[in-house]
Amino acid sequence: MTSLIKVWELPGGIHPPQHKAQSLQLPLGDMPLPPVLVIPLNQHMGTPAQPVVQPGERVLAGQLIGAADGTFSVNTHASTSGTVIAIESRPVPHPSGMASLSVVIEPDGKDEWVTLTPCENYLQLDRLVLLDKIRAAGIAGLGGAGFPTAVKLAPKSTQVIDTLILNGAECEPYITADDMLMQTHAQELVAGTLLLSHILHHPKQLLIGIEDNKPKAIAAVKAAVAGAKALQPEAEHIQVVVIPTKYPSGGAKQLTQILTGREIPSGHHSADVGVICVNVATAVAAWRAVRFGEPLVSRITTLVGEALTTQRNVNVLLGTPIDFVLQQHGFNVQNATRVVMGGPMMGFTLLDLTAPVIKTTNCILAPSTKELPDPQPAQACIRCGMCAEVCPASLLPQQLFWYAQAEDFERLESHNLFDCIECGACSYVCPSTIPLVQYYRAAKGSIRLHEIEKEKSDRSRQRFEFRQQRIAKEEAEKEAKRLARQKAAEEAKKKLAEKAAEAANNPAAAGDVITAAVAKAGATQPSGEEQKAKLERLLAAAKNGLEFAQKPLVPNEANKPITEEQLVKQQARIKQAELKVAEAEKKLAEFLAGEAASVAPAASPAVAVDANDPVAAAIARAQAKLTMSPEDKARANLESLRSRLAKAEEKVATAKTEGSANLDALEQGASKLRDKISEALAELAALGISDVATPAAAPEPTAPAPAETATAEQNAAQAAIEKAKAKAAAMANMSDEEKRAEQIQSLQTRLAKARERLAKAEAENDANIDAFRAGVTKLEEKLQELA
Repeated sequence: MTSLIKVWELPGGIHPPQHKAQSLQLPLGDMPLPPVLVIPLNQHMGTPAQPVVQPGERVLAGQLIGAADGTFSVNTHASTSGTVIAIESRPVPHPSGMASLSVVIEPDGKDEWVTLTPCENYLQLDRLVLLDKIRAAGIAGLGGAGFPTAVKLAPKSTQVIDTLILNGAECEPYITADDMLMQTHAQELVAGTLLLSHILHHPKQLLIGIEDNKPKAIAAVKAAVAGAKALQPEAEHIQVVVIPTKYPSGGAKQLTQILTGREIPSGHHSADVGVICVNVATAVAAWRAVRFGEPLVSRITTLVGEALTTQRNVNVLLGTPIDFVLQQHGFNVQNATRVVMGGPMMGFTLLDLTAPVIKTTNCILAPSTKELPDPQPAQACIRCGMCAEVCPASLLPQQLFWYAQAEDFERLESHNLFDCIECGACSYVCPSTIPLVQYYRAAKGSIRLHEIEKEKSDRSRQRFEFRQQRIAKEEAEKEAKRLARQKAAEEAKKKLAEKAAEAANNPAAAGDVITAAVAKAGATQPSGEEQKAKLERLLAAAKNGLEFAQKPLVPNEANKPITEEQLVKQQARIKQAELKVAEAEKKLAEFLAGEAASVAPAASPAVAVDANDPVAAAIARAQAKLTMSPEDKARANLESLRSRLAKAEEKVATAKTEGSANLDALEQGASKLRDKISEALAELAALGISDVATPAAAPEPTAPAPAETATAEQNAAQAAIEKAKAKAAAMANMSDEEKRAEQIQSLQTRLAKARERLAKAEAENDANIDAFRAGVTKLEEKLQELA
């Protein structure tokens, strides 16, 4: 029994002339091999496949030449055996006339196939294994959309499928490819239906929908179903449903509504209402992929139109150039208005006839001028409303047209533009001959581009905001660290001031501190034996290095002499090793001399200090300073400064003689020392010492200062004393704000001078440029703290 289910009425729709008989007069034919096959890697909906062959490589029929790139991608195979002569961009059948990466094969005429893996008991296999076989064979929807079949047959776990529909409606005028397939491969269609049912966990209803204008196909499929029911119990669920002829009943959503009464909501798919709809040619291709292991390398295509001398259905290899197919059927270019891929309602004009036949090429229409004349010029819309009456998706084509003209994308989306299946029924009935579908297609493309640009803009904005947040966070962390360092420095200064005050008020406590420091230093200092052993090891290592450096050179290759450069390098290594040995011997000798001096009796045991112990010497100096009077401290400081000044002036004189680049830096150092000497003299004057040239302040014999330098120092000291007294008197009468302003002015003056020195150093490429820059930075920080 067939057609025992209710058939629902399709909203809208039209009845254009069918023109199907003219391509059914001849039986299914075959095509000869073309000179070349151009196989695009993008014959489906989704990501293009990636080539896995190279030019010059020989391939066999059914061999993988393009591997799927992701879930929504499909494998591509060679249609026959031959040689890959190029992998390049070639025109493909598309409304825009776009090009796509293609594998160009030159057939060798042998049609040798790869080894196929047939499977007889495929219904015993797990559904996931069957899906893998379909995916590996590169099966995509052959009804026109090209959706990957393996993806369609794997619905979500939340989508319970209770109905499988095999779409044999083929409502588009002129196209009879599915009609011919059902007439010649009806048994394979039934087998494919059972296979898909097994993969989908055996839905309750298996419906094969066929329009009533295909009597031969209906009879063939019914006979095949009856034969299957006698052999397989699962075939009892198959029903052949004959539906009234009406365009566009072949749309997946429309056929679902006709056969089940279920309307698919906007933005959803048929699987969301428990239905999977598959084209009959796709079901046959999936069955052959599982049963015989055949990949999809050919399909049935309708060749029709009065510009052809022969109109029929042919089994054509994928990749065959369309101009070659047309030539084989007597194409008269003078009689043709254009060549259309698909039918007259949903097809598109081919801009380049060298484009190949692909998986979605179900029809090539070459109409004459009388058969399909050029459309009349569009006129103004008269608001007749006929487009809304025939729309199968129950949309408002008139409003969509206005919004598309105004590029009002927001309203287009709110009026469900993407629910339009582009069937062309509205354009067909429009008395003003407005190409409505073309406006809808362009608007869809613009909306998709707008969404892509918006997504890019959103990503850029997010990256910018994240960067701003990161920068703000880093600045906050730096500020927190700076405040922490400032607080720690203030606490350290406070502790040092407290310890100094405590030491001034309690000398006994200071002595205890020094004693503790001496004890700690003694605990951490290595013993004399350990130091001696370490120095001896260093000397032995240096001698070993010298012996190794003095060994005769050996050439790296036989019969190759030692070069002069190698000898020079060896002499440099020997000299460096000798210096290391001399330095190690000197350190050891100094240590041994110090050990001998420490054993000898000292004149004053209480103050005896180990000459080789820097820690003990520092502690002794600290003890001496604690017992010195302010006058002695000032004299000692002045003596040290004069000694340093004498050495600095010697270096300045040497730099002048040699013309050194460091002359400015050395002169600045000497100038600073003179300023410090003036301050020290002012300090002595403040203590009431008028005779500044006392013997205690005289320079050391090892670095005598010239008489004129001493006179200059005395004059500078007198000037500094007067300046200091005047400044002290002025500061005494100043408020805190005035003192702060005075400090800021002083720092600004110093900063200006420092910047001048830095600019001069940068212009002359001075070696001390880093020191000048550090000085400027330090003054800027001080000024910022006071500001």
